[in-house]
Amino acid sequence: MKFSVRNITLAVAVATFSAVVLSSCHDNNSTGWEFAPNMYNSRAYEPLTQWRENTINPDGKNMRQPVPGTIARTNYHTSFLQDDSTVINDLMVYNLPADSIAVAEATLKNPIPWSDAAETEGQALYERNCAHCHGEKGAGDGPVGKVYKGVPNYASEAYKNMNDGHIFHVITYGKGRMWPHASQVNPEERWKIVHYVHRLQLGN
Repeated sequence: MKFSVRNITLAVAVATFSAVVLSSCHDNNSTGWEFAPNMYNSRAYEPLTQWRENTINPDGKNMRQPVPGTIARTNYHTSFLQDDSTVINDLMVYNLPADSIAVAEATLKNPIPWSDAAETEGQALYERNCAHCHGEKGAGDGPVGKVYKGVPNYASEAYKNMNDGHIFHVITYGKGRMWPHASQVNPEERWKIVHYVHRLQLGN
């Protein structure tokens, strides 16, 4: 029996294809062959983990040494002057978790004493960051709030007694349909907004 080169090539191709098909059916969880897997399955360098010596850093660690004189942010208090006379020390890091609104209500008190200047600044910050949903007078009738729905009226029975801690916590983490605003307003600004929200709770 004579075999041509073409027949032999065809037979090899069929055998190869059959082997590939059969081997691929062997393990249903197999992802098959990967070309250059390091391109998309590379190990990420995380600062607080170590899986092998890092040849870039002199000590072999992934973690770089902080700049000399660095202070941990949790130990860094900011002081600011209010009304050219009152020094307020405010912790810039807010450590209560998002689900601790009851703790915030019970423990937090506005560190910025009320003054006309503080409330005026709070009003400006409110108009810039909050009024589009909550409305000019806090009635929940801002242009975005009308579309978004579910925005409360601060002067209503359910909301007119919200205290400092509750308001600050909600500005920080959000609640219900309200999104977190910690990245938009820093703690000092949030406390000043709290002063102005209390004004709106009076329905003025």
